[in-house]
Amino acid sequence: MPAEGAPSHPRGDGLESPFGKARSMVFPRTVLAGHGVLEELGQLCHSFDFPETGAVVTGYRTRSLAGDRAVEILTAAGYRTSTVLAREATLAEVDRVAGEVKAAGARFLIAVGGGSKIDITKLVAARLRIPFVSVPTSAAHDGISSPRASLHDPERVASIEAVVPIGVLADTAVIVQAPFRLLASGCADVISNFTAVLDWKLAARLRGEEYSSTAATFAEYAAQEVSEHASLIKPNLEESVWIAIRPLIVAGIAMSVAGSSRPCSGSEHLFSHALDRAARTPSLHGEQCGVGAIMMMYLHGGDWMRLKSALHTIGAPTTAKELGVTGEEIVEALVAAHRIRPERYTILGDNGLTREAAERLATVTGVIR
Repeated sequence: MPAEGAPSHPRGDGLESPFGKARSMVFPRTVLAGHGVLEELGQLCHSFDFPETGAVVTGYRTRSLAGDRAVEILTAAGYRTSTVLAREATLAEVDRVAGEVKAAGARFLIAVGGGSKIDITKLVAARLRIPFVSVPTSAAHDGISSPRASLHDPERVASIEAVVPIGVLADTAVIVQAPFRLLASGCADVISNFTAVLDWKLAARLRGEEYSSTAATFAEYAAQEVSEHASLIKPNLEESVWIAIRPLIVAGIAMSVAGSSRPCSGSEHLFSHALDRAARTPSLHGEQCGVGAIMMMYLHGGDWMRLKSALHTIGAPTTAKELGVTGEEIVEALVAAHRIRPERYTILGDNGLTREAAERLATVTGVIR
């Protein structure tokens, strides 16, 4: 039987329907997570039969953390490898990095860095039709293994279909060196799956949107894992990275199953993108999604206090003050959120919130005081 709220005809889990529809699902072939696994990069690339010329796409800060070491490991494994330094994830930067990669004759890519470097590499790999391996140096959001990339151009924030990494290599000894705020942000991003899935179910019931119970289960499992182990996620503790990294990877797989970002991106993400525009100094994406999830869970009639408690226990923001934004900016973002992606139906509906409703929502949940 179809899942509750699912349309009776199309299936979103990649299986053939009675009407002959099918969807391919692409997942990472190999996922390595744990202490010191960066040293296995060369062996991993050999297992994929990569050609001899590749490039490491990394950032100016992450180069010394793991980028240079990745080049050394690949060189020792017999690969000719160049380094391409990337900045923020914009379309112009994707164009520039793609040009450097092409000029270097690279036939595979290694993304070593945070979310923006991985997102850039996803898009370059898709454009040049070459494989890439994701080597995160932080765990700030769920893009480590997902097929989607976010671009932050001056006029827009866009989520774009790219490619799934052929492999994920998450070295907890490297990731634990990143500021704890990034890990807490990643945890908040995963916890916000709770409201994303509720929005998806709502869209399936009211709009007949294609829905995958498999993808939703993956997304909810990831959120549950983080929230249930919130008390164990602490600064400077490598075990905390291990607890968080698996749900982050599972969340990315949920998006691969769905064929979209739906299981991990709903009204709380619309709020975050709106806040990026409304706030003078926006916070981290995952942090904003966490705060958004508190308010959207209230609108859904769910246990928003439990969600807020999990975020607080981890050390993620739960108020405007902790985000570093004003109450007015929160309200402005809530009023504008439904216009960010009008084709994506959520609890905000077609017309969004009035200013009065937004102020009340943010006040009753304690986001503003």
